[in-house]
Amino acid sequence: QVQLVESGGGLVQAGGSLRLSCAASGRTFRSYAWFRQAPGKEREFVLAIRWSDGSTYYADSVKGRFTISRDNAKNTVYLQMNSLKPEDTAVYYCAARDGLIYYSDSRYDYWGQGTQVTVSS
Repeated sequence: QVQLVESGGGLVQAGGSLRLSCAASGRTFRSYAWFRQAPGKEREFVLAIRWSDGSTYYADSVKGRFTISRDNAKNTVYLQMNSLKPEDTAVYYCAARDGLIYYSDSRYDYWGQGTQVTVSS
């Protein structure tokens, strides 16, 4: 059974850093993405990576602060978040699909359970 298991969320002060992990069991996908959902808001795209060559795609709101990377040996995708802001507070979800990268969450077939990130001011 395919699973995406996330870890690494928590509480951090503004300006701090966190690293989230998304470990895929069962198989490797062509595309991985991170989405987030803040209270009362729709889930939004954060960034994505193409597994084959490591190409990355970022939302403007996180460029220069967040980085996505992968570890082939561990079949794991990472989200490094630096210079965190209170507006980054959300539940972060890892997602995967077999096809091209899309910015819409409806295109992704596999999802992690979500991990809470809270940034205090």
